[in-house]
Amino acid sequence: MRIGELGKATGVDIETIRFYEKSGLLPGPARSDNGYRDYSQAHLERLSFIRHCRALDMPLADITLLLDSLQTQDVEALARVDVLIDAQLAKVRARLQSMRALEAQLEMLKSRCDAQHLGHRCGILTELVSAAHGEACACHVAPLAKAS
Repeated sequence: MRIGELGKATGVDIETIRFYEKSGLLPGPARSDNGYRDYSQAHLERLSFIRHCRALDMPLADITLLLDSLQTQDVEALARVDVLIDAQLAKVRARLQSMRALEAQLEMLKSRCDAQHLGHRCGILTELVSAAHGEACACHVAPLAKAS
């Protein structure tokens, strides 16, 4: 199959496929007589694997390790897969915690709005301007005073 067909079958952009080839994640395909890339079922499966890993937000270096581990029964290599997934899970959990904190900050900011905006300044904008001046705002604690 040609690169466009491979891209369509996997949902991966053609430029990304070329990047994966250049970086060694995806082996180069055979070339047909007219010079077109000729991808096989193995390319399709490998690219689908890579795409799935990217959907799990795994970095390319980790995907390389996973791809290398596919061909082995080495206990140590397979243990590294477990470590890799544990590390990825820890990153996701940390990001979730950060996003929950961000959500709480935005809720605090939103609580400053009465949604009527009649005859007074916008509470959200007032809070954001205060924060820009280094003052306390609804979504952040007051900055610590600098010691002289």
